[in-house]
Amino acid sequence: MTEAILLVGGQGTRLRPLTSHTPKPLLPVAGVPFLAHQLARAAAAGVHRVVFATSYLAELFEPHFGDGAVFGLDLVYVTEAEPLGTGGAIRNAADHLTCGPDEPVLVLNGDILSGLDIAALRDGHRASGADVSLHLTRVADPRAFGLVPTDADGRVTAFLEKPQTPEEIVTDQINAGAYVFTRAVIDRIPAGRVVSVERETFPDLLATDAVVRGVVDDTYWLDLGTPAAFVKGSADLVRGRVSSPALPGPVGDALVLDGAFVDPLAVLSGGTVVGAGAVVGAGAVVEGSVVLPGARIAGRALVHHSVVGRHAEVGAGSRLDSVVVGDGAVVGAGNELPAGLRVGCGAVLADESVRMSAAPSTCAAAHVGARR
Repeated sequence: MTEAILLVGGQGTRLRPLTSHTPKPLLPVAGVPFLAHQLARAAAAGVHRVVFATSYLAELFEPHFGDGAVFGLDLVYVTEAEPLGTGGAIRNAADHLTCGPDEPVLVLNGDILSGLDIAALRDGHRASGADVSLHLTRVADPRAFGLVPTDADGRVTAFLEKPQTPEEIVTDQINAGAYVFTRAVIDRIPAGRVVSVERETFPDLLATDAVVRGVVDDTYWLDLGTPAAFVKGSADLVRGRVSSPALPGPVGDALVLDGAFVDPLAVLSGGTVVGAGAVVGAGAVVEGSVVLPGARIAGRALVHHSVVGRHAEVGAGSRLDSVVVGDGAVVGAGNELPAGLRVGCGAVLADESVRMSAAPSTCAAAHVGARR
């Protein structure tokens, strides 16, 4: 397997405001764009050429990765004029593959952090003669995922999308977002229209007795589609709970990138990342969080399991717990923000002392503005 397709066209709506100006696969995870981890791991498994299937903010990908030489890869960028779904995106990108019809092609979702042994998935695919091999993982609550039951030989027997009742939950195995296709199978996906690989392509293959193989792998797996998962994935990479050749520093309790300043009296822990040009002031405590480039966290602030956007500011003595602060936003001094709050890009939340002395209507507007 020398070629791969990366599905990176999604809008990342569950991560907003982080994705308002940046595609989800380009968000910094453990100090580098998330795709850097996927590209490095694909290259380590023997992939030489990767086709990016882009759509949302497609123009931002090539400036980040160029021709791929830094990864030892040849990168090709393909943009969908209209979103085509997962299967349609794969088919559209396949026009830029160079391999023969019997060769395996790796396909990866651009938002999954995984410890999957890519080379082993490829080798098993070849040895089995399968048409498609799927990476499967087990989850405690599969209701938000597509279930993929398999028989005793590992052959997929059904694709069950997002079951809700106990009777529908026939397995804890889910589609983990990594596949190896035999190239000829991709070429049979209808071109030029929306196709869901989960709802159309895979069920159609089963209906025609194609060999669809499921490989259950219990190594690390995480869908980075929510702020909590985004923060956790970054911290787990920094702490070495999942490995990546693209990690830009040693494994440890925190990662401070070149150009950042952290006061000696600040405390970083829990896999925190402080991006280039960011500043963390004296007495601040930052735990398990992502501080993006250019952000500023003032003294005595407490930032716990949160994301502070590019060039955003967190005022002295403020407390953030599981909060997202958008790019360029300002959280004034002394604020205590509730878990789950998202402060929009460029929003300004006044100092607590100012808001407490303002009229009630002014205070309410400040809170509502922050939520937007």
